[in-house]
Amino acid sequence: MTSTPTTLTGERADLVQTLDRHRGFFRHTVRGLTDEQATQRTTVSELTLAGLLKHVAHTEQKWADFAERGAPAFDVSNWGVEAWKAEWSLQPGETLASVLAEYEEIARRTDELAATLDLDSAHPLPEAPWFQKGASWSVRRTLLHIIAETAQHAGHADILREAIDGQKTMG
Repeated sequence: MTSTPTTLTGERADLVQTLDRHRGFFRHTVRGLTDEQATQRTTVSELTLAGLLKHVAHTEQKWADFAERGAPAFDVSNWGVEAWKAEWSLQPGETLASVLAEYEEIARRTDELAATLDLDSAHPLPEAPWFQKGASWSVRRTLLHIIAETAQHAGHADILREAIDGQKTMG
């Protein structure tokens, strides 16, 4: 998806390359699908490949924003049930290809931030019941979280894809 700048070495290169590897698994999982297939429910859950991909892209974007600007990047005050549902499905005018293109742009920006931000710089986490009160995350910890989210959802996507046509990302 992205290409790690050749100037990156050590920890920064490891972070970006690991994240890009898991993005690649996800990208491979949706390769060759039509929009109809990508929006097909293959389990009892509401999850679809297009919805998962869109969620992973937007989650990465939010966490990259957090790494750069802190908790204000997580302003979800205007989010309601309908916005949440829209996050998990293709909306009019969206296609699998357009979501993949958006994901690539988001990934490029995240990789640039990983290459330039102080990995030890930290921000307090947003106020939310699922975060420890008063906790802070460093840029490094935030990038590790993006990697974990991407890897976890790539696994979910692999299950959904296998149910469509038997294709597996790995194996």
